[in-house]
Amino acid sequence: MKCMFTARNMIVFFSMLSIEALAQGEASYKIPPKAIMDLALAKPTPLVSIDHNASWMIIMERSGYTTIEALAEPELRIAGLRINPANFSPSRSTYFTRLQLKNIKTKEVFEIAGLPEKLKAGSLQWSPDESQFAFTNNTPDKVELYRVSVPEKKAYKVNKAPLHTVMGSSFSWAGNGTLLYKVVASGLKVLKLKPSAPKGPNIQEYKGQAGASRTYEDLIKNPHDEALFQYYATSQIAKSDLASEMLIGAPAIYSDIDISPDNNYLLLQRIKKPFSYLIPHYGFPKTIEVAGMNGDPVKILADNPSSEGSPIGFDDVVTFSREFNWRNDEPATIYFVKALDKGMGRSKADYRDAVFSTVANSHEPPRELFKTKMRFNRIQWANNHFALVYEDMNATRRTRMEIFDPSTGKLDSLFERSSNDAYSNLGMPVMVKNQYNRNVIWTSKDNQQFLLTSEGASSEGSMPLIQSYDLKSRKAQVLWRCQAPFYETVVDVIDPAKMIFITSRESQTEAPNYYVRDLRKKSLIGTPITDFKNPYAELEGVRKQKISYKRADSIQLTADLYLPKDYEVKKDGALPVVIWAYPREYKSAADAAQVRGSKYSFTRINYGSPIFWVTQGYAVMDNTEMPIVGEAGKEPNDNFIPQLYLNAHAAIQAVAKMGVGDSNRVAVGGHSYGAFMTANLLAHTRLFKAGIARSGAYNRTLTPFGFQAEERTYWQAPEVYYKMSPFNYADSIKTPLLMIHGEADNNSGTFPIQSERLYNAVKGHGGTVRLIFLPFESHGYAARENILHMLWEQHNWLDQYVKNPKKEASAEGQGKKAM
Repeated sequence: MKCMFTARNMIVFFSMLSIEALAQGEASYKIPPKAIMDLALAKPTPLVSIDHNASWMIIMERSGYTTIEALAEPELRIAGLRINPANFSPSRSTYFTRLQLKNIKTKEVFEIAGLPEKLKAGSLQWSPDESQFAFTNNTPDKVELYRVSVPEKKAYKVNKAPLHTVMGSSFSWAGNGTLLYKVVASGLKVLKLKPSAPKGPNIQEYKGQAGASRTYEDLIKNPHDEALFQYYATSQIAKSDLASEMLIGAPAIYSDIDISPDNNYLLLQRIKKPFSYLIPHYGFPKTIEVAGMNGDPVKILADNPSSEGSPIGFDDVVTFSREFNWRNDEPATIYFVKALDKGMGRSKADYRDAVFSTVANSHEPPRELFKTKMRFNRIQWANNHFALVYEDMNATRRTRMEIFDPSTGKLDSLFERSSNDAYSNLGMPVMVKNQYNRNVIWTSKDNQQFLLTSEGASSEGSMPLIQSYDLKSRKAQVLWRCQAPFYETVVDVIDPAKMIFITSRESQTEAPNYYVRDLRKKSLIGTPITDFKNPYAELEGVRKQKISYKRADSIQLTADLYLPKDYEVKKDGALPVVIWAYPREYKSAADAAQVRGSKYSFTRINYGSPIFWVTQGYAVMDNTEMPIVGEAGKEPNDNFIPQLYLNAHAAIQAVAKMGVGDSNRVAVGGHSYGAFMTANLLAHTRLFKAGIARSGAYNRTLTPFGFQAEERTYWQAPEVYYKMSPFNYADSIKTPLLMIHGEADNNSGTFPIQSERLYNAVKGHGGTVRLIFLPFESHGYAARENILHMLWEQHNWLDQYVKNPKKEASAEGQGKKAM
């Protein structure tokens, strides 16, 4: 049969080529509508730091988005780190661009003299007596250290050698007149450029027991990478008396430096070779040792091997000693943890962990403090007669709080609950500074009472509170709870004995501000100590409510519903809907049904929020609950897809029954695991008109040793991995799907190739799909140009396929496609 290629055919053919070329070649940045752009570029509310007397406040203005030019600057991605090679610092940091001092009593605000002209401040720390504070300042070629005298309101540069902030903490106060920090080591052999031709192949070999490892980005790949890591991670310890600088010890790869409470010793953790090609730097071989403040060796605590090949379950740990820390209530005592079950969380064992302690200058063997029946989580110290120990197990979702008496070694269970059960959470103990300027639990003089702050989760939502706990009666008494219509939390302690605290209070219409509150009198003291205004004028008049509804199996769900300004359901009718969500796993339907968040909190906007579209005439459901429940011995993911459908269908029906949402014009979206959810909903249902999936993973065989809360490997549960991978159902994705991914995503598992492969699979089966790679972006996005373009893409996608869709069969009528 002869092909008749007419002039009309040629016009259609070249028109199609032009459309395809446009779709593939659009390279210029776009901007979203003004209302969306104004919200995205709103000046961030300053952060504050208040001294313990509530006398002085540091006001810290935050930088806005960075630029694409800044992201494009040279960056080393190696050993799980992202390094700025020009100044030996992390390459993707946020900064404070302005610092001011405020006298809380007089309300007077002071500019600080002597600050760097182009301020990029970070890591602010008060001195122990709070007469000064210190901070780092990043410049294009070095990191500096400054201190500010509060009485003088003046900044002074401290360091002589450039700081090294690639790994670990930037600096620490060692008393009021001494600062300890890491500097760039001098005399290191300058690295040559990477050779154009390798000396040989890159080889990895493993012999012995099973050596599973999770999927990580930015790993060492070859000998040149090893040399780069050694060069850029090596630092030198320095100490300043605020006038002169002294170098301490020898250069090394210090992953952590911690000063003892009495300021007489250093707890040092040094990374050593061989470096792994399979895990990030924190799993490399490491020596843990105690040194004097001048660097003199005192003793080696551990010489740990690489964690490569260690078990990787969520309840698994390394078999060697771990978690070395100073005990906050003693001058120089170190505690650490060691597994008693060979590190295998799923093995049967009477005890999982043992906690040991040793005094810095003692050469006696470490003594055992206590054993835990679950996996040790953390300990919070009060004094020699009281501490709180936390242990938990991920597999059972159980967590336990215990009382530990260091003087007797007695460990006594205080409270146990499901880690998913927010309603029964006692909260966290109120902490105060002790004589060593360390945080310890505040207790009454007889050690029989302590205070706890809690979110106050309940069926009414979060209503933060403070309660006292009596150890004799084992009962808690609520002393204060925030009152509607406010959301108010305790953020700092002035005098726990007198019940004077600093709180942050907000409402749906009032931006968060700080207050001094007398909890005994249940009253505020004076006027607010800050006066921050609503930065989001475009949201004024927008209605927010926390709605509650049930899915078909009667599990109660909630979402934050936003409706446009001046919207009236009788006049305006049902709106197009944007549902934004992130699935979470539970072992109990009752825990899954709990209400999370507050209906009284102030609405905050970040670049990834869906709330932008309430300004464009959409009903927006944010924080839409998508619980995945596994009960009666089943894992949550055994029924992942059916439960996604139940959640999504219930959400759509909820707003449809209210009359505010059009069930035939609904979009679903999410970031990371929310993107994975989105692709699955589009593959297995016909509930939506469009989907937005950002920085997701779609083929679970590429994360074969577990993902999210799934602990089973691909080889243990191949059907789960197959059914949960929307890539395997790409031929069923016919709902328009917008995919966005950071080109330099560093998150474990969400490799950019995940989006590339799903895009090609959907495209190959005739689906409607668009893929945008944002240049230089990581798992979270940073550059102004990329973020505004992302918002433009999302806006266009929603308008084209949701607000003004082509007439098709009812999405509600089609309902489920596959299960």
